[in-house]
Amino acid sequence: MADDPPVHQLDDPKRRVDGALSLTFGVSAQGRTYLREQSHRPPLQIVRAFRQPDGGVLTHLHNVSGGILGGDRLTQEFMVDAGAHVQLTTTSATRIYRAREGDAEALQTTRIVVGPGGLLEYLPDTTIPFAGARYWQETTIDLAQDAGLFWWETLASGRAAQGEIFAYESVVLRAVIRANGREIAAEHLRLEPARTPLTSPVRLGVYRYFTTFYACRVGASPQQLRQLETDLNAIAEERTTLGSDVWGVSTLPAHGVCIRGMSVRGLRIAADLYAFWDCARRALYGTGAVAPRKIN
Repeated sequence: MADDPPVHQLDDPKRRVDGALSLTFGVSAQGRTYLREQSHRPPLQIVRAFRQPDGGVLTHLHNVSGGILGGDRLTQEFMVDAGAHVQLTTTSATRIYRAREGDAEALQTTRIVVGPGGLLEYLPDTTIPFAGARYWQETTIDLAQDAGLFWWETLASGRAAQGEIFAYESVVLRAVIRANGREIAAEHLRLEPARTPLTSPVRLGVYRYFTTFYACRVGASPQQLRQLETDLNAIAEERTTLGSDVWGVSTLPAHGVCIRGMSVRGLRIAADLYAFWDCARRALYGTGAVAPRKIN
């Protein structure tokens, strides 16, 4: 692709699990988004940015080691320039492998900045912590005026086919979203199934997957967000069946909404997320959602 930038591989053979990926997306004189700068250190990498019919790009995030290992330190940085439109997705579920004795917990840190009028749709596949896994994830997102964000995170209970249900040691998920420098959302979730059983009725009970989805556009009016909340709650009510799937929606202090769900089945939660995404995108941008094409 003509506007693909050169790739700079950051070699450090002594720290092969110290992975890094940095992507910056700009807008050409013709108004099309392109990947204007990238650098990576294995096991993180991308292949290319695929042009989309609407002028945006789709980029697949690869972890060539097949998953995240105990002791890994992975850093991601995604910069979306003013007016750029970017879809990011993973090529498959993120597998968190068992930590070996003496390993530190695996850590993945992601920093995202979306410039004025930019749009990021960050749509990773499910995270699956294996038995014995220890994982810490931190995500920081900064949105400028009129910037948009559609971002979901889904966590599985483990490898159900192997009988691993909440058999991981610990999972920590922390996130902050800021709009024009003001914090509009914060997450701090620490799960330690051996200490606090997640199958308790006051926690997840029968549910094996849970997800959080943020839909934001900085500058959206309170009236627009209240209507969006109403429309999304109608979808949530339609798709909620106690003992199978449960959904809820609420507005943020400003600029967006938060959708949360729990499900017994992973495939069902993915289909429901698409319905929420499509509704929110139509409300905030006037066009429906387009699911990212997957590659292997």
